[in-house]
Amino acid sequence: MKLNEIRAVITGGASGLGQAVAQQLIAAGARVALMDVNEEAGAAAANALGEHAHFQATDVTNEDAVNAAIEKAHGKMGGLNLAVTCAGVAWPRRIVNKEGAMPGDFFRKVIEINLIGTLLTAKAAATLMQRNVPNEEGERGLIVMTASVAAFDGQIGQVAYSASKAGVVGMTLPMARDLASSGIRVMTIAPGIFKTPMMASLPQDAQDSLGKQVPFPPRLGRPEEFAALVTHVCANTMLNGECIRLDGAIRMAPK
Repeated sequence: MKLNEIRAVITGGASGLGQAVAQQLIAAGARVALMDVNEEAGAAAANALGEHAHFQATDVTNEDAVNAAIEKAHGKMGGLNLAVTCAGVAWPRRIVNKEGAMPGDFFRKVIEINLIGTLLTAKAAATLMQRNVPNEEGERGLIVMTASVAAFDGQIGQVAYSASKAGVVGMTLPMARDLASSGIRVMTIAPGIFKTPMMASLPQDAQDSLGKQVPFPPRLGRPEEFAALVTHVCANTMLNGECIRLDGAIRMAPK
């Protein structure tokens, strides 16, 4: 897939990993649609990225809203061949703590945003990608989903988050197999500890402490490093049906 021919939708595109992906794609000549629930941040991000970006306020848990947003993005960009799902939450909560048991609605909401939101985006995008004229490799599109090392090394308080991200990892291979006959690839990236806006809200000494837990390089990951892997996945057609850990060899301790 040639980067300058990409027409992409990016959920969670108003900040962090999603915004970094948008920046790198646009720098390579792509067009992007940012999808996010944060209207103010989304509009500002699209404005900063220039004329090849636009923003659509979207709740990824609302199937009709996702379908409409992706249809609109397809029309505005004149096509769609890449979907990157970065929308997510990392709310911590033990299954039982001194306040009592985790409410079922808490678990359900995390699953709805992180897992179901990813699925709704992927299937809406794939529906449109199937109509694309295949390139010289027979490829019609690519879906890149975002998991987390918590899918494998969930910490204390991450029952809901780990379950949601493990679900994303679990969807990767069967989704790639489902869509192979249509020439659509599916990949997942599982980032470790990255300097996202949520992480940046922590005190600097806390960020430094977390970064030192990474074997090498002993620092927080940079969003542009995540974006660089997305762009490589776009260019390397043999990458399909797999989850790549992007984590500096960290294996998370219980807490």
